[in-house]
Order: sequence, then C-alpha cells, then structure tokens
Amino acid sequence: MRILISADMEGATGVTWPADCEPGNPAWQRCRSMFTSDVNAAIAGFFDGGATSVLVNEAHATMRNLLLEDLDPRGEMLTGRHKDLTMVEGVQHRDVTGVAFVGYHTGAGAEGVLAHTYLANSITGVWVDGVAASEGYLNSLVAAEFGVPVTLVTGDDLTCKDAQGYAPGAVTATVKDCVTRYAAVCRPPAVTSKLIREAAKQAAVLAVREEPVTGRTFEVAVDFDASHLAAAVAAVPTVRRTDVRRVAFTADTAFAMIRTFKTVTTVAAAAVEVNYG
Repeated sequence: MRILISADMEGATGVTWPADCEPGNPAWQRCRSMFTSDVNAAIAGFFDGGATSVLVNEAHATMRNLLLEDLDPRGEMLTGRHKDLTMVEGVQHRDVTGVAFVGYHTGAGAEGVLAHTYLANSITGVWVDGVAASEGYLNSLVAAEFGVPVTLVTGDDLTCKDAQGYAPGAVTATVKDCVTRYAAVCRPPAVTSKLIREAAKQAAVLAVREEPVTGRTFEVAVDFDASHLAAAVAAVPTVRRTDVRRVAFTADTAFAMIRTFKTVTTVAAAAVEVNYG
C-alpha cells in the first residue's frame, strides 16, 4: 500500500491568516512546524493502518514549506515547483493506491479559512460542469482518472464539509473551526496530531485502487476580479473569454483540465499589477 499525501498549508493546524503561510514571514516560519506536525501525523496513521510507503507531495505556494529535517523518516518528500500534476504529482504512478489531502481549504468565493482556488484573490470562482470547484474537487477529478481514491481530507470544518461532495467515502479530520476567512477556533498541535493520526489509520483501509474514470469531458469556467485578467488568459490556446471577467475552456481529460487550469492561473498571476490587481 503506497499513499500519496498532497500537503497544502492554509488548512494546517494554527494557520488563520496570510502571513501564516506566505514564505519568508516570521509567522510562516513558526507555522511550518505545525504544518509538518500535521503531515507527520498522517504518515504515522497510514503506517499504523498498514501502509508500506508514503510519498508527501509539497503542494503549497513555493512547494518548499515542510521541514524535511523533521519529517517522519518513514516518509519521502517531493518538494519544489513545476510538476506535471502540481498538487497531486505522483498520483499518475501505478503503485499509488490512495491519496490524502492534508491541510486543504475551501474554494474561491466560499466561506472558509483562507478560502481560494490557486490564486489568493484574483480568482473569485471556479466551476467544473457548473459545480463550484475547490482545489480538493479539482484534484479529486485528476486522482479519479488514474483510479486513485481520496482517502483522507484534513482542514477546517468547512473544508471537511466540502470534501463530502467530491469524496463522500473519505475520512475527514477537522483541525480548526472557521469563524471568518482570517479567523478560526484552533486546536493545538498535540490535539490535532492525535486526531489526524487516528483518521489516517481509519483511511488506510480505503486505499484500494479503483477503475479509472475516463471518457468524460470537463467544461471549466473561471471568474476573475478584474477584466484585464480575463483578457490576458484568453491568449492561452483553447481558452475563450465568455464575459467581461470570465473565461472558459473544455478539456477531454482531467489531466488536460488541471494542466490548462494551471496555465490559466500562471498567466493571470503574471498579469496582476501591484496596487490595482
């Protein structure tokens, strides 16, 4: 049993505002240890449940946030950017039997601690076939195409509720309760570590490869907070501008969908001006 952990930071224990997860900030440095604690708890729990190996894919921002020197030595870590499948890189390998979303958050335009989809503020909404899409939902579609079930989701209470929509069979672990986008009732690492470890142990039994979900297309719509961003990303092949601040594209596979979406966000991020967005 080989588990892939996709590790994001906004949904980690104690993280409640941008400085907590923006690389270089003193608060980020402090929160890295709590982020690593969450991941270590998941690693331990999966091994408790019978896993033979665990690969952690660093999935937040620069993808260089976890403290490798403090990682559970039974795990391996894929760190760094520009990966084919970004947040779920590794899921395409046939030896992976289950994926866990650790430290996840809700999507753009939704309630939730640090809610967003890829870009913190520029994207105000993402939909796949008319369904509002968080990063968890997008990544679950990619995992399903490779026959890998989502077994565990950790984050705030609204993130765990969101997971019920795209991975109803997954085990969830709530590490904090959302009060506002920048405030939460947080449980200390000593508590959340035990919670995540037990959840991961339960989730291990779900790590059984499934029949890949193929043969569907994906119609993706993305809303931006400014018109020039929609104009900029419309230069991406297959992407069309459908309204002043909205673009859309169609993909024949989830693999193509997530790669096109990543391209859209990369172009949009490059088009943002410092003061005006």
